[in-house]
Amino acid sequence: MKPFRFGVIVRSARSRAEWTDQARKLEDLGYSSLTVPDHLAEMFSPMPALVSAAAATKTIRVGTTVLNNDFRHPVLVAREAATVDLLTDGRLELGLGAGYVKSEYAQVGLRFDLGGARVERLAEAVVIVRRLLTGERVTFAGRHYRVTDHTVYPLPVQQPHPPILIGGNGPQLLTLAAKEADIISLTGITFRRGGTEPDLSAWKAAVVDDRVRLVRDVARDRYERLELNALVQRVIVTDARRKAAEELTLRWTQLSVEELLQSPYVLVGTVDQLIEDLQARRTRWGISYFVTHEPYVDAFAPVVARLGGT
Repeated sequence: MKPFRFGVIVRSARSRAEWTDQARKLEDLGYSSLTVPDHLAEMFSPMPALVSAAAATKTIRVGTTVLNNDFRHPVLVAREAATVDLLTDGRLELGLGAGYVKSEYAQVGLRFDLGGARVERLAEAVVIVRRLLTGERVTFAGRHYRVTDHTVYPLPVQQPHPPILIGGNGPQLLTLAAKEADIISLTGITFRRGGTEPDLSAWKAAVVDDRVRLVRDVARDRYERLELNALVQRVIVTDARRKAAEELTLRWTQLSVEELLQSPYVLVGTVDQLIEDLQARRTRWGISYFVTHEPYVDAFAPVVARLGGT
C-alpha cells in the first residue's frame, strides 16, 4: 500500500498576500498538494496561480484539478506544464480532464460534444502532452489533433515527465486513465444535462469496487505503479456521525446513510473515526491520495497530521 497523502483544492484569493498565506498554511499543516480547478468562473487561472503558490513555499506540490482539455491545444499544455515544472523546482502534478460544463463552452463559442467525443479528444491530447514532456520530437496525426516535428522548451525537471493525473468517473474516462495516467482521480460524479445535474450513484461502495476493478484490469502490469486519488466533497468532524450523515442525505437523496458513510467521497465522524475510515478505504480500494476543498482544511488537519506519509 502506498503512503497516505492529502491535498486541497483552492480556487482564489483577494490578493497575492492572501494567496501565498493560504499556500504556506497548507504546507505547514502537512498537506501534500495545493491544486487549482479550471473553470470559466470566479477563480484563478491555474498555471500562474501554481507558480505563485510554489514561490511562497518549499515542498508542497502544486497541481491542476483538472485542466479542461478543450480549452487548450495539447502543445500549449505541454509547453506551459514544462515551464511550470521548471519554475516550481519539479513540483507540478498535471491534472487533465475532458470538460463537462456546457455553459462554459457556450461562453467561448465552443461546440459541446457528447462525452465520448470529448474523452476521445482527451485521449489524443494526453499522448501528445506526455511525449512532448519526455523530450520527444513529436509528429502526430489523429482525428482531432495534428502536430508536426515539434519539441518543447524548457524540458521539465521531473523525469520522465511530471506525473499526469486524469480525473473522472465514467468507464471510458477511467479506461483512458488506466492506460495513460500516473494518478487516477476518482470523483464518483457523472454530470448530466451539460453539467447541471450531478449523478452520485457511483458513490456507493459496490460501484467503487467496479471502478477500481476496471482500472486494475485495464492497467495490468502498470497498476502497482499507479496512485489512486479520491475527491472528498465533505469533511465533517463530529461526535454525531449518523445525524450529520442523515442531514447530508436530505440533499444527496440518491444515497442512504449507510451508503454515504461507506463512500470514499465523504468523511463524517470523529478524528479517530475518519482515520479508521481512510485506512479501511486504502485497504479495500488502494486509494491513498485524498483531496478535499479549502473550507475543510482546518477540520481535516488533525487527520492529515496523524496519517500523512504513513
